[in-house]
Order: sequence, then C-alpha cells, then structure tokens
Amino acid sequence: MQPAKQLIKMDNITKTFPGVIALDNVKIDLKAGEVHALMGENGAGKSTLMKIIAGVYKQDKGKYYLDGKEIMFDFPREAQLNGISIIYQELNLIPDLSIAENIFLGREPSKRPGKIDWTRMYEDTTEILNELGINLDPAEKIKNISIANKQMVEIAKALSFNSKIIIMDEPTSALEDDEIEYLFKIINDLKEKNVGIFYISHKMDEIFRISDRITVFRDGQHIKTMAVSETNMDELIRLMVGREIKNIFPEREVEPVNETVMEVNNLTVINQIENISFAVEKGEILGIAGLMGCGKIDVGKAIFGCYPDTTGEILINNEVRKINSPHDAIKYKIALVSEDRKNGGLVLDRNVKENIMLSSLSQISGLLKLNHKKEKKVVKEAVKNLNIKVSNVEQPSKTLSGGNQQKVVIAKWLETKPEILILLEATRGIDIGSKTEIYELITTLAENGISILYISSELTELVGLCDRVLVMHEGKLSGVVSGNDINQEKIMYLSSGGTLNVG
Repeated sequence: MQPAKQLIKMDNITKTFPGVIALDNVKIDLKAGEVHALMGENGAGKSTLMKIIAGVYKQDKGKYYLDGKEIMFDFPREAQLNGISIIYQELNLIPDLSIAENIFLGREPSKRPGKIDWTRMYEDTTEILNELGINLDPAEKIKNISIANKQMVEIAKALSFNSKIIIMDEPTSALEDDEIEYLFKIINDLKEKNVGIFYISHKMDEIFRISDRITVFRDGQHIKTMAVSETNMDELIRLMVGREIKNIFPEREVEPVNETVMEVNNLTVINQIENISFAVEKGEILGIAGLMGCGKIDVGKAIFGCYPDTTGEILINNEVRKINSPHDAIKYKIALVSEDRKNGGLVLDRNVKENIMLSSLSQISGLLKLNHKKEKKVVKEAVKNLNIKVSNVEQPSKTLSGGNQQKVVIAKWLETKPEILILLEATRGIDIGSKTEIYELITTLAENGISILYISSELTELVGLCDRVLVMHEGKLSGVVSGNDINQEKIMYLSSGGTLNVG
C-alpha cells in the first residue's frame, strides 16, 4: 500500500505580532485523506498557523510547501484557488443572502457580463448539497436555517472550490449530538475522497473519534505530533498545559445550605418555554440540560429579564420580584454570563479594565467623575483572582484568547456582587486549562454561598459539577436528576422526551 500523499508541509514557521511571538519555529504536515487534529490552549498558536496556511497571514520566517512546491499566499483568495478552505468557528456567511448566493459569492456563473445565470447557480448548488446528502433549498436564506445547516453550507462552499484541504475550527461548538454524528459522516466521506482536514477542537472525545494524528501546541511552539492510537487523554492534557491535571472537576468541600434563594413558578415565554418551575438553594450548582432548541438558554434569559413577555413568578429570598429587564435582575443580585461572549458578553474594542467595570460603574463613581484609583485596585484584584492573562489592563479585549475573554466576562459580573449567577455555555470554545480554572472558580463561588444556575450542552460538565440537573425537552421540564442519578445516559434519555421517576 502506497503512503498517503503529503499535501502540506511547514518547516520552522515563525510569526510575531507586536510584543508577542505567536509561532516559534513550528513544523507540521498534512496528508491526503487524513484528519490531523490540532490541540492546545487558547493562544497556543493553532489559529495563527491555520491562517498562514489559508493566506490570511504571512509567516515572518520558515517555509510553506503545497504539493511539494514552496509557496506564500498574498491573499486568502489565492489559497482558495489552490484548493485550501477554512471554516471558522464564527461562521462567515451573509444572513440575508441565499444558500446559493453564499456558496458562489464573488464568482457567480453568468450568461453574459453583468447577468447572473441563476438557473445554473441553483443547479450547481443542488449538486454540491446532494453530494453531501443535504436536503436544503438553494434559494433559502441563510438566516432561516439552523446552525448545523449553516455549518454544512460552509462545507459545501469549500467543496465548490474543489478544496483538497479543509481547515475546521471548532466545527461542533454549537451542534447537538445527532448533528455532530452527521458532520462526522461527511468528514469520513471527505477522507474517502482524499481530502485532508486540519481539525481544531477542545473536545477530547471528538479528537479520539475522528482524527488520525494529533499535534499539540503550547505557547506558540510545536510540542509533539503523534498517532491518535499512541496517546490518551491524560497525556494530551499534560502536553497542552505543561503540567498534569488529575481532577478536571474539583471536589466540593462545602455542601449547599438548605435555604431557598430563588424560586421560579410557571415561568413561560410564548413559543419558547412553558410552565417551568424549580427552586435553587444557597450555594447550589443547579444544572439545566437539554438538546439545542429545548429552551434551556431561554430559562436563564427569562429569569434575567431579557424577554418582556415573560409570565410566571420569581421569588428571591421568599419575596416576589418583578424582573422586567436586566437592570431589575442586577438590582436583585442576579448576574448572567452570556453564551456568546463576543456579541453578548464583551465590548471587544474596549480594553480589559473597561469591560470588567462595565456593569458596576457605580462602585467607582463619584459625584462628577470616576475614582480611577479605586477602579485600578478593583480591576487589579479581579485579574489576579481569576488568573486573567493580560499584558496590562489596557489591552484590548479582542486580542485575548477565548478563555481569558470568558474570564473577563465572569469578572465583570462578579463585580456586581451577585447572589445568583446564571452561566450560559460558560466553557464553549475554550481550552482545557481555562475550563479547569473556570470549574474551580464555579465550585469556589458555590462554596462561598453563591447559587449557580449552570446551563450547558456539555454532559460531562453537568455530571462533574452539578448538585442537581433539570432536564428540558421541547420547552418543558421533563425531569430532574440528583446525586448518584446524575449521569449522561439519564440526562440524554430525559432530553429526548423520556421520563424518569427521580428527584
């Protein structure tokens, strides 16, 4: 059997940004028909290297070979025309254009100059979608399709360039289990066609299922490349963080107090959630689980006053509270960390200091001006307590790694001194080291008496962190699991509409 053809080889690639060595003499290669997984903490250099491959950046030093020939792209378009496509975690589609228009954007087939051949474009789109086994109308607008289907449209777009190399950056971060299975089927089909795939993910189970080789990066350096069969989860974690992490989920030293802090009765948002009722104890980590679209995120947002048409009753410390806006929620010591840190959690163009103080300016406000001395002290303590890795607090938030951005968002809300903290997909798209730190922080907050509403699609998190887990199905509460009954099988059963006699 002949060895697989080498599609890409990179030798001693170095890339620097002002004050930062993003890549330091990195080497990597990709073979036809393989999935080569890239792992490392946020900021380790994975995405920078992929952007060099895709023509977004140029390396400062080192050599880049494509099909055995040395190359350097000036523009991403050149990389695309040479068969290289990149699918970003934040999907790069235009919502108000159709599927076909997105796939052929900038290269629409034409009958004559200035006249788009719509019939051919729809036919070509249908052919590509059929090749992937995707049943979508080419004329449907992107804004009307699911996240999973948007991911498939990005793959279809890559195939329309006859791509032989596809880079996937956290492709499953917003997908449910059945959607992930379908994506993996497509990936396996692409491998059969000798397409090479670079696959970036923080999800260990996926890496071991889908990849052939794994390369670990740390602090901009290549640490090790190995066959997936030659390694294990413990080794990968040690290689990524530079130390051994024995317990990803910390042990609870202080149990919840038998004291109800919040009671929710018949919480309803039309067409989203219906008659949701539960209570949260002081210092409890209460999980909410369910498949995408089940309404779990809406429960958190409704409690926080994001939906004006919310009905039902919310009691805080045994008193009925009207929460018609986030401002009301903050007044009653409730905080919410958004599931989308870049659009709902941070002002990306503002610096770390400004973002941390954004929700608690009253702390540092005088009669006519801000108390900058106090502000500096508060921010310095927040950065230290949450181990936020920044060059200084004036650093723009958009330049931080995903894990550090998330810590800034959490720090912002902790400065409001909440008694109830709602976390929506708190570890989405961040590395194992940052996840571990956030798990430790959540546990510490609970031990200090803060009640946590932990809403997540990650079953391992819910099992590893929570005292109880509420499970939702199609906008309704389908069951509750607690203690030794908290396991992935029971959560999935309830998520799919089953019922269990547990509490």
